[in-house]
Amino acid sequence: MRETKLIVQLHKAAQRRGDKGYMDPHTGFFVLTAAYLSDRGHCCGAGCRHCPYPAEEQKEAGRPADAPVMNEEQNGEHHG
Repeated sequence: MRETKLIVQLHKAAQRRGDKGYMDPHTGFFVLTAAYLSDRGHCCGAGCRHCPYPAEEQKEAGRPADAPVMNEEQNGEHHG
């Protein structure tokens, strides 16, 4: 639970700054924000943590079934 709270805080801070993403402190991966993904205009199907697209669109794009999904509240506001 604490890990999810930290991820939400990092994501919201990155979006406020207008950054494309943030570094996940646990994995070291660069994670794209929902705002950046929304601005791309389509789901890539890669299983992005903050994917803002509807589940059906993600499925059609090939999102892995086991990819974790953040809910809308955790993604915060995004463009689109």
